[in-house]
Amino acid sequence: MASHSGAGTIVSNPRHGRLRRSSAWGNALRVLLTTVIVVAMSGVATAAYSVWGLYNGMQTIDLGDAGDLADAVGFGADEIEGELTVLLVGTDSRAGQSLDDGETGELNDVNLLLHVSADHQRATVVSLPRDLMVPVPSCPGPNGEPEYYSAMSEQQLNSTLSIGGLPCVVATVSELTGMDIPYAAMITFDGVIRMSNALGGVDVCLTEPIVDEYTDLNLPAGVNNLVGLEALQFLRTRHGVGDGGDTSRISNQQVFMSALVRQLKSSSTLSDPIKVYGLAKVGVENMTLSSNMATTGFMQAVASIVRDIDIDSINFVQYPSNAHPYAPGRLTPNLAAAQTLFDVLKSGQAFDVTAVGEGVAEVPEDPAADPNAVQDPNAPAETEPADPNAPVKLPPAITGQRADNETCSQGRTVL
Repeated sequence: MASHSGAGTIVSNPRHGRLRRSSAWGNALRVLLTTVIVVAMSGVATAAYSVWGLYNGMQTIDLGDAGDLADAVGFGADEIEGELTVLLVGTDSRAGQSLDDGETGELNDVNLLLHVSADHQRATVVSLPRDLMVPVPSCPGPNGEPEYYSAMSEQQLNSTLSIGGLPCVVATVSELTGMDIPYAAMITFDGVIRMSNALGGVDVCLTEPIVDEYTDLNLPAGVNNLVGLEALQFLRTRHGVGDGGDTSRISNQQVFMSALVRQLKSSSTLSDPIKVYGLAKVGVENMTLSSNMATTGFMQAVASIVRDIDIDSINFVQYPSNAHPYAPGRLTPNLAAAQTLFDVLKSGQAFDVTAVGEGVAEVPEDPAADPNAVQDPNAPAETEPADPNAPVKLPPAITGQRADNETCSQGRTVL
């Protein structure tokens, strides 16, 4: 954590010079985070609820003013009224974990914003790149002291956990997105391999082989069943996909996440209480929750909200960004595109993502369709009026995919 000195002065964290470190475990947390979401979506909640009862002594944290936006949900609650927004943070801390590679400190290398629309018809997971350079507001202290950490004009997003803990990450993401975030969870890396093994692997499509000496990953083209260490290597690879950057890695991870959702929705996993119990148990044992989430009632209410959301109404999108103008390898927010995205989320409108990320290929719905077919220039123009209820088309600066759209990783596309 950044140290506090005098009247709100921030002493620079000595680890900031090494923020580009990429842990296989830290990046692989998206498996765990997504599975926790999907377990809630299953509607097979009895086994999962019993886990929360067993672990009523689990770690919690007070979010301060942000957490005051929502009261704790009591036992037996039928649902949470209105929209649901939860920030899911993956920490790379080694404290108390089985991995001991000499690294110290704590970074929020995974930042996922889950938003369920007020009518409970749509769920969106927004991935925020760890390399974003963003303003950091004043953050509360370790005992809830207001404005304990001074505001900063620009810091890398994944440094905010070390600056002021989970409440500071919540405050930073809330200010960046304009979204109220009353709930947050933080997850460690110890459960990732166990989670992957419990699922029996995830089938992921590759149009080209992926070879990455940095992660020791070597996968052939075709469908690969990724489990255990290989799943972690796939999720952490950056040099093996797209243009080798953070945004390409996120897009590659969205290929995995959407495949995971489709697999869970279509398999017997979520209809088997023992498997659901095991998945939920792994998650609970490795989580810290905001205090207003740590109730059986909250889990019941979340399951009630999301269990009936159709898979074609679940979207994974990436927070839009551009190359930073003066910090090589860093990103700066694309504020105009981001405003469009979060305006749509707040409105509750259905939307379509119009562009996949770098290094991702869409699988045609009709395998016989010719991707190079040319439209007839003499064909009559469409004269039907636009449907006011049609989904909003997001600009191509906002990449991602719907969970029901099958995509493939193309490996490295830019050398």
